[in-house]
Amino acid sequence: MKKKVLLGMSGGVDSSAAAVLLLEQGYEVCGCTMKMYDDTVLSEKSLESGSRSLSDTDDAKSVCEKLGIEHISIDCTEVFGRLVMKPFADSYIMGETPNPCISCNKHLKFGLMLDRADELGFDFIATGHYANIAFENGRYLLKRGADRRKDQSYVLYNMTQKQLSRTLFPLYGKDKSEIRNIAEKNGLITSHKPDSQDICFVPDGDYVSFIGRYTGHIPEKGDYIDKSGNILGTHQGIICYTVGQRRGLGITFGKPVFVTDKNPETKTVTLSDESELYKKTLYLRDVNLIIADKLDSPMTVTAKARYTAKEQEAVIFPIENGIMRAEFTEPVRAPAKGQACVFYDNDIVAGGGIICGTEE
Repeated sequence: MKKKVLLGMSGGVDSSAAAVLLLEQGYEVCGCTMKMYDDTVLSEKSLESGSRSLSDTDDAKSVCEKLGIEHISIDCTEVFGRLVMKPFADSYIMGETPNPCISCNKHLKFGLMLDRADELGFDFIATGHYANIAFENGRYLLKRGADRRKDQSYVLYNMTQKQLSRTLFPLYGKDKSEIRNIAEKNGLITSHKPDSQDICFVPDGDYVSFIGRYTGHIPEKGDYIDKSGNILGTHQGIICYTVGQRRGLGITFGKPVFVTDKNPETKTVTLSDESELYKKTLYLRDVNLIIADKLDSPMTVTAKARYTAKEQEAVIFPIENGIMRAEFTEPVRAPAKGQACVFYDNDIVAGGGIICGTEE
């Protein structure tokens, strides 16, 4: 009897090719598209270019029809709003720089979808992520994608043993050109569809306007200060800036200056030389370990403090009072509160957590 797989389908080429590969591997496949939000959260600019969520759903349905498999839709708007969009907005207002894709994977793609798969009698769930899962020494492990340029393991570090045991990543071992060839060979409408580079509910990249529409928050002006607390000028609201930012500050000093800190309590944004961006110690909250239930002693790893950051050697220490400490061999450039720091043991994702503090 064929094993049944509920495949998350975003309407893109990756999940479309994943459907083909799963069918070739002998699974019974059902496509599943999650409705995350409605058009009320989109800007006028985004709406003018058409409803992204509706067109993506239509593309996923078209692919399923072409392949002769069932397609279902799940209305996740309440959960997505409560667990992804609101925390995203709140985090920005509190001076952080969040990554909502990590929350979406945790709560929706590998949380709610697995729950729905259980309700409907599916054996597995699957997605079009570029990563791999292995079972070694009695434990499920998350591994990097074979092509480091497309590796998406960073945004998957929250996966649990249950989720890993029930998830398939059929794209592992394939590069992007192979994926597009698979889709084109099967006559899928998504074969030449461009990859999405933006946050799905902020496709125009204007986070400040989104937060205003979604929460009613109006950015409050405050002081630019230097590291000694001297006032340098006036900023437009702390949500308008992120640690490491150099351009768009609206103020000049005859030399490059960077945002090195934001304080929501004093409503100040600190500007400093680039040297002040580098930190050797990061503190992490909401840590998830994949390689073990807990860390009993310090562990040498490589780690990255942003999705696009350079990977660097570090030592992670056992959690104390809910916080993990990561000590880097060389300082990390512009680690920002709210971003994830993910650590690796060679090709294995050891775990990760959300940056909540830094030290030089």
